[in-house]
Amino acid sequence: MAAKKGVRIIITLECTECRTNSNKRTPGVSRYTTTKNRRNTTARLEIKKFCRHCNTHTVHKEIK
Repeated sequence: MAAKKGVRIIITLECTECRTNSNKRTPGVSRYTTTKNRRNTTARLEIKKFCRHCNTHTVHKEIK
């Protein structure tokens, strides 16, 4: 039997401020995992989430 591909896929969100901000609280890059519906949301996802390295709410973008 062939495996059926689902509509929902697992994506990784990465902080955009961690790459450029040198005045962070701790070293590293904040990453979250979540799922998205590939039919409804075809573009890359951008969500504002808490970054524990920057210690603020920042924009997290979907990475491949």
